[in-house]
Amino acid sequence: MLSTEDNIFVIIITREFIIGMLGNVYIGLVNWIDWIKKKKISSIDYILTSLPISRICLLCVLILNGIIMVCYPDFYENDKLQAVINIFWTLTNSLSTWFATCLNVFYLLKIANFSHLLFLWLKRIDRVIHWILLGCLAISSLISLILATTPNYDYEFHKIINHKRNCTEMFHGSKSQYFNPLTLFNLLAIVPCTVPLVSFFLLIMSLWRHIKQVKLSVAGCGDPSTEPHVGAMKTMTSFLFLLFVYYGASLLATFNYLMKESKLAVMLGEIIAILYPSGHSLILIIRNYKLRQTYIKMLSYETTVCMM
Repeated sequence: MLSTEDNIFVIIITREFIIGMLGNVYIGLVNWIDWIKKKKISSIDYILTSLPISRICLLCVLILNGIIMVCYPDFYENDKLQAVINIFWTLTNSLSTWFATCLNVFYLLKIANFSHLLFLWLKRIDRVIHWILLGCLAISSLISLILATTPNYDYEFHKIINHKRNCTEMFHGSKSQYFNPLTLFNLLAIVPCTVPLVSFFLLIMSLWRHIKQVKLSVAGCGDPSTEPHVGAMKTMTSFLFLLFVYYGASLLATFNYLMKESKLAVMLGEIIAILYPSGHSLILIIRNYKLRQTYIKMLSYETTVCMM
């Protein structure tokens, strides 16, 4: 029988899951329907169609992991089944992060204005966007494949904890065992996390150069010509905040699960982690003109129907 904490945890993550699914399905459907109507799709819509699909899969993995952890804790004693969930999480998490990175780079290339030859060459992203997204899929699949062919390191870590007498010996004995797969995964995860950060600072530089060129005063920073920069910076800031919170919560949940420290800490980490794929979809709807206007039209139509 589930405890009060378990019931509260299941209710919270279920609501987060529903909100995230509705937001991501909405984004995907709007862009997919627009694609069918116009018989063509822009680069931004291409990314905004791929990103929700990866987020939907990631949400399914996160909710499944949370429910199994609470309702069927003995499930993770099966190393093979646990490895399957870890592989799917790695794939969907990597895809989601890479696609979101592509979105931030797209904002930079379309809004920022630099005269460097490399930047001008990268502006031709429209011609190769589908290859870039396929490359993200290939990288994510490769990472998952590498982890799939390595031993179950969660199981090995538990054995080390149970047999080592002190923390110094435990970490000394685990260095060589964890170096290959975990180091590879962490190093590869740094790239899609760093690129949006670099894009954000480059966008700030572009905005500063733009204001300097047109000689705007401090009071004139609200000039319409700066709105694309400011809007993109707001979107990037929200994404970076949610991304770092997500990885921090994931580390908190994983560490406490492996060390058997606190079940409540694991639950809290899971709850915060699901905010990333759910919350970012809502931010994209608010910041994207087409998605926002479509939602407003839907609300107006529903209001009209209810008043009839």
